[in-house]
Amino acid sequence: MTQHPAIIALTFGVYFAIVLLIGWYAYQRTRDLSDFILGGRKLRSGVAALSASASDMSGWLLLGLPGLAYAAGLESLWLAGGLLLGTWLNWRIVARRLRIFSAAYDDALTLPEYFGKRFDDRSGVLRGLAAFFILAFFLIYTASGLVAGGKLFESVFGVDYVLSVSLAVLSILIYTAFGGFLAVSWSDVLQGLLMALALVLVPVMGLELIGGIEPALNRIVEINPNLLDPMTHDDGSPLGLIGILSLAGWGLGYFGQPHILARFQAIASHRQVGTARRIAVTWVAITLTGAVLTGMIGTLLIDPPLADDARETVFIVLTNLLYHPLVAGILLAAILAAIMSTADSQLLVCSSAFTEDVYRTLFRRSASQSELVMVGRIAVAFVALGAFLIALDPDTLVLDLVSYAWAGFGAAFGPALVLSLYWSRMTNLGALTGILTGGLTVVIWKQMDGGIFDLFELVPGMLFSTIAIVIVSRLDRTDRTDRLAKEFERVRDSDPDADPSPS
Repeated sequence: MTQHPAIIALTFGVYFAIVLLIGWYAYQRTRDLSDFILGGRKLRSGVAALSASASDMSGWLLLGLPGLAYAAGLESLWLAGGLLLGTWLNWRIVARRLRIFSAAYDDALTLPEYFGKRFDDRSGVLRGLAAFFILAFFLIYTASGLVAGGKLFESVFGVDYVLSVSLAVLSILIYTAFGGFLAVSWSDVLQGLLMALALVLVPVMGLELIGGIEPALNRIVEINPNLLDPMTHDDGSPLGLIGILSLAGWGLGYFGQPHILARFQAIASHRQVGTARRIAVTWVAITLTGAVLTGMIGTLLIDPPLADDARETVFIVLTNLLYHPLVAGILLAAILAAIMSTADSQLLVCSSAFTEDVYRTLFRRSASQSELVMVGRIAVAFVALGAFLIALDPDTLVLDLVSYAWAGFGAAFGPALVLSLYWSRMTNLGALTGILTGGLTVVIWKQMDGGIFDLFELVPGMLFSTIAIVIVSRLDRTDRTDRLAKEFERVRDSDPDADPSPS
């Protein structure tokens, strides 16, 4: 428990009030399902960039990554570098085309709906499978945010863990269910700025207290020189190719994250993607650097050292050590911002998948817009309840939950989405096989242990999914394939400044 909890509680209360006001304002402007799911496709470049980045990085940016850097040192740079490259590639390869294609294919609002319309999925199997994987993996992903919230409230206020998780889910649930996509996106801007501020101020103050970069490096060498070698573990054993690929391979997962892809679909115009990309990449570079520095500085300033199961509290401990309670409260609110900015997006994507791709598609095609918005809000509550039950184990590491869900989305949707945007001969059966192969590979690979199975499951999942899509699409040659290819080329060429790509 921190000192002066009342002051920190006051800053948390002010933060909550601001976020709830944003939710209420957005509620007034949410009139139909398009508003609730994508904000009417009206996001400006800055909002889209900060919203995508803040919803991407979540609580693990201030808990999991500093915890990894605290325990492993510069080994964590492989993970940070992979994420930075993945962010740039996602904005460069996917963002513009997805904005164009999702609108052109009958204004597809969700990722499953896009797949269904892109491949003329009359049976609904492809769309249903995509919705299933979204609901399954987002339960795990959202649970990671609740675990982070539980650890935050427990560490700061000494509140029981279960009660802490309950407070986290309640705060996220209220404004997400009412405000929808607009509330989530607008609050993400505030949360993203707060996260960046915190990850600049904490390492800067830490370095000032130590005396600068050179004294910090010298002290780390005295403690454990292996922490400064990105090619070794902290015990001096070599990281190896599998270790490097597992960490850097995280960047591949960006292509399949529905909560990030939704921002690409919602940006007001594909012509704003370039500006948004520059803002997003800059924000990610600053925050990742700050997170790694925070963990490294923690090894020098925290005494006694944190236990392995407490290493993810390094940012919390440093904040209370370095700053006045009022400033500490503002910086600790950044963790809450990180948690909420991702969990709200995840709940909304789950709600969208259920409402648009299950409820309306399978049960109520004639449902009114007001009915669909209400169903979406109810779905948010049920998904939050499922994530809450998963998050009740206090020994769970945030990074473990995030890595599983991140791999699941990246492998199931990444290859299918990228190929659907660039390969005209991809087929419905190819997409179905690729999504199923990627998702199942992650689940099965995760259960294996030792040797090649130490490789992060995202990497083989994406590889096998890509191979499955190409092989099955090549074999699946029908008149329907030709018709889908012609429609793809029409959509691709409908934009006057579209880049030609081979089919």
